[in-house]
Amino acid sequence: MLNLEQLSDTAQEYFDGFVVSGTDDELFASGYLRGHVDLVIGTAMLENTSIELEQVVTEITASVNKAIKNGELEQEDIKAVNTVLNSLLIHISK
Repeated sequence: MLNLEQLSDTAQEYFDGFVVSGTDDELFASGYLRGHVDLVIGTAMLENTSIELEQVVTEITASVNKAIKNGELEQEDIKAVNTVLNSLLIHISK
């Protein structure tokens, strides 16, 4: 079973790294993605759901894609968000 608290901590530490050494675009993207990650993991924790990492990744990706489709991001921000998202997914999958 996936330890959601540990996964959340890992993601938050990853995002925090951008505060120290990230570009403006990376800092924006990490802050934006933090909300999507918190929503997915927090919902699973509140519902006391047994969830696998693959499903967490799928739900985070779907949440971000829905936001993009709904026009929540400017075109120039989409690339930065997708770059940080892809890097995050690799990081949490280790």
